[in-house]
Amino acid sequence: MNNLRKIVVATALIASSSMANAANVLVVLSDSNSLELKDGEHFSTGFYLNELMQPVKLLMDSGDEITFTTPLGNAPTMDKHSASVKDFGGDQQAFDEHLKLLQQLKLTDPEQSPVISLSRVEQIGYDQYDAVFVPGGHAPMQDLSVSPEMGKLLRAFHAQGKPTALLCHGPIALISALPDAKAYTSKLESNPKVTDSGWIYSGYKMVSFTNNEEQAAKGMFNGGQMKFTPETALSNAGAQFQAGEKWASHVVVDRELITGQNPSSALDIGKILVNRLSR
Repeated sequence: MNNLRKIVVATALIASSSMANAANVLVVLSDSNSLELKDGEHFSTGFYLNELMQPVKLLMDSGDEITFTTPLGNAPTMDKHSASVKDFGGDQQAFDEHLKLLQQLKLTDPEQSPVISLSRVEQIGYDQYDAVFVPGGHAPMQDLSVSPEMGKLLRAFHAQGKPTALLCHGPIALISALPDAKAYTSKLESNPKVTDSGWIYSGYKMVSFTNNEEQAAKGMFNGGQMKFTPETALSNAGAQFQAGEKWASHVVVDRELITGQNPSSALDIGKILVNRLSR
C-alpha cells in the first residue's frame, strides 16, 4: 500500500510539473478568405490545413495550450486547395486525423470558433503568452502584412526574445513590424525594388515561400498575378533570405525567429518550436 501511494504521488508530481512547464502559444491566422491580385480579381484562400494543424497537433500533444487569434477575431477560413493528402506525405490516416482535430476545435465555425482578436490578446497581456506561430496559405498576404495589431505583438515578442515561428506565406506578417508597413507594401506593388529601413528583423536570416516556388505555382491564379511576393518583401526590408531546395522542407532559425519555407516544412518547424518551448 505504501509503495502504491508513492507511485500515485510520483505520478501526480510528474503531471503537476508537466502542467507547470506547459507553454501558451499564440497561433495567429488571417481574417481574410481571399487575396486581391494585381488585376483586381480575388483569389479564394485561407490557411493551409497541414501548415496549421501539423504544428498545432505537435504542440497539443506536448501539453502546450493554444490560443487562436486573428486581427479582428473572426473565424478563419481553410484554403480548399489545402484539403490534400499529398501535403501529409500521402498518408490518408494522418490527413484524416488532422482534419478531424480541426473540426473538433471548431476553428472555422462562425458561431463557435474559439478565436479572439489581437486587440483582446493585448488586453489579456502579451506576457501571458510564450510563443507565437503564424501558418501559411495566401491569406496572411492580405491582412497580416499590414495589421498594426500584428506589428505591435511582434515588436513585444521581439523585445523579449520570445519564440516567433512563421511558415510558408506566414512570414509576410513580419512586415507589419515596419514603421509604416502599409506605405511600404503600397510602394512595393508598383516597384519591386523599393526598400525600407527601421525594421526590427533587418539582418535576420529567414525564409518563406520562395519566388521560384511562386513561379512554379502561378497557374493556380488562372492568369492573375500577386501584387508582390513574400521573398521580395522580406528581402527588400532587410532580411538575409536563405532559400532552400524547391518544395523540400527547409527551416531557418535565427535568434528568436523560426521560419519555414513551404508546406513540406510544417512538421519540422513544429518540432523545432516544441523543442524550444521545452527548454
